[in-house]
Amino acid sequence: MTSPVSPWVRRFVPAPDAPARLVCFPHAGGSATYYLPVARGLAPSVDVLAIQYPGRQDRRHEPNIDDIERLADLVVAELAPWCDRPVGLFGHSMGALVAYEVARRLDTAPSVLFASGRRAPSRHRDTDVHRLDDDRLRAELARLSGTGAGLLDDEDMLAMILPATRADYRAVESYRYRPGPPLTCPVLAMVGDADTEATVDEVADWRAHTSGEFELRVFDGGHFYLTDHAGTVLGMVADRLPAAVR
Repeated sequence: MTSPVSPWVRRFVPAPDAPARLVCFPHAGGSATYYLPVARGLAPSVDVLAIQYPGRQDRRHEPNIDDIERLADLVVAELAPWCDRPVGLFGHSMGALVAYEVARRLDTAPSVLFASGRRAPSRHRDTDVHRLDDDRLRAELARLSGTGAGLLDDEDMLAMILPATRADYRAVESYRYRPGPPLTCPVLAMVGDADTEATVDEVADWRAHTSGEFELRVFDGGHFYLTDHAGTVLGMVADRLPAAVR
């Protein structure tokens, strides 16, 4: 197919002959480039797309969107041209919530949902990270180890990163699960055993959000356990996408 032009979708390593696609959703403050290694690692067996939210990198001049369901509405519209073959969804942290709400809206159920580092949609915590001042928000990002120290020490870069990050946290913290039919696709939930943002019990509750198969995998590490277990996670994704396609 001819690649549709969209500010929302990044296709770093096109794999037009792959039997399935994987759409990846970034964490709060993250960007599509976080998934460049995923695209490289899975091509040519999987055609990987990464979602670029407004307010960051080449979309930094666009207004941030601080509502998960609004993000999902807009992403679904952009994904329509890409649903000519089975599509899996992968989201880390905030991205898992966006992926879940996208899955609820797709006309055809995704092949599989990979929910990483995020408690189940029905498990809410009252937090106010988006209300922190800039210094404390920077400290929070440093604590989670998801943003490079060099970026956090660069005042110019920080001025570009923080508004989008704050909007993302506002989106997550204002999200409330709306009861409805469970997904029908398999769900693989993943979490680090030392993750302060999502405990194993909170992540295990993803099983209530699908009538399909459910699997929980726990890794050594914190919120960004992916950094140390990238190869294992990619292998799991690759294994489950072909199985879902068949």
